[in-house]
Amino acid sequence: MRRYLFYVSQPYSYAILRPLQAAIRKRGDEVAWLIIGCTAKPLRPDEKRIVSFREARDWAPDAVFCPGDWVPFFLPGIKVKVFHGLPINKRGHKPEKQSHFRIRGWFDLYCTMAETDTRRYQKLADDYRHFAVVKTGWPKLDAILADNPQGAVPAPHALPTVFYASTFSDTVTSAPHLVDTIRRMRDSGEWRFIVTLHPKMPEAVVAEYRALANEHLTFIESDHDFVPFMSQADVMLCDTSSILFEFMFLDTPVVTLRTNMPGPYLLDVKTPDEVEPALRRALVRPPELMENMRRFADELHEFRDGHSSERVLDAVERFMDNPPPLKRKPLNLLRKLRVALRLRREAAFQRQLDQSGV
Repeated sequence: MRRYLFYVSQPYSYAILRPLQAAIRKRGDEVAWLIIGCTAKPLRPDEKRIVSFREARDWAPDAVFCPGDWVPFFLPGIKVKVFHGLPINKRGHKPEKQSHFRIRGWFDLYCTMAETDTRRYQKLADDYRHFAVVKTGWPKLDAILADNPQGAVPAPHALPTVFYASTFSDTVTSAPHLVDTIRRMRDSGEWRFIVTLHPKMPEAVVAEYRALANEHLTFIESDHDFVPFMSQADVMLCDTSSILFEFMFLDTPVVTLRTNMPGPYLLDVKTPDEVEPALRRALVRPPELMENMRRFADELHEFRDGHSSERVLDAVERFMDNPPPLKRKPLNLLRKLRVALRLRREAAFQRQLDQSGV
């Protein structure tokens, strides 16, 4: 029996890692969760939690999976990066300048999603020579596709359903600008909304949207899994959150307000007044828009079979059974010191969260 540890520092990691957990359990192996720096409330009764780095070391995992950019380097096991989102360039940077492709020296294995990101990471692997790259797909998409494996058109609802999500950055978030628009559309009786906001969204903004909840608007807290709600949407409304691209795999058209990622695969508007007409246009599912959306989604993630988690595990097992001839990772003494200090702070914060029941 192999042991696999999930390192979680943000609430979005639960939805990413749970399909991987299901695949691990199906193989008869063991999973545990190390949660440091965020709420542990989403953890389920049948999910094993490890509460400290010492306990994690004693548990001696064979591999540590992490959706973030860094991982506790001192834990046993190979370190596997499964990414926190699709490989989107939000700021127009060249690949070598994107944080998505920044090599920090923490991981042994990168599990990529499509030919484009695999090719870029493989070039970096050839240059650095201390990590391996395997194209596997993204575990979270397994759960997203489970409800809609063929990308079928959603069944019509009594009211058209809009799934709205927003990122938190002041420069790109649409949330403060769309409260009145969404309230007016909700009150019209012509629309139904499902709303979730980024965990780092200012609480004042979150409170405004939470107060909108009624029979026509469902508000999902940031520490809850919104994946089960995705297939209910007829159209997606967003800004510059990479969540919008996840909806494309359900064949759900997307409308954005002033996105930093424009393209022929979505409908972008510049003012809140343009949002409702754009949503109505998206509901018609214009053929050119839909074809551009499907083509772009395939460039981001090649697999539509819902078995990316199995491919990740296959890659990890091959790595462990036949380790590739890699160089030692760089010492990174200064970076390791900074990470150790950060982990110490987050562990203390975690204890406070646990004690307060948050």
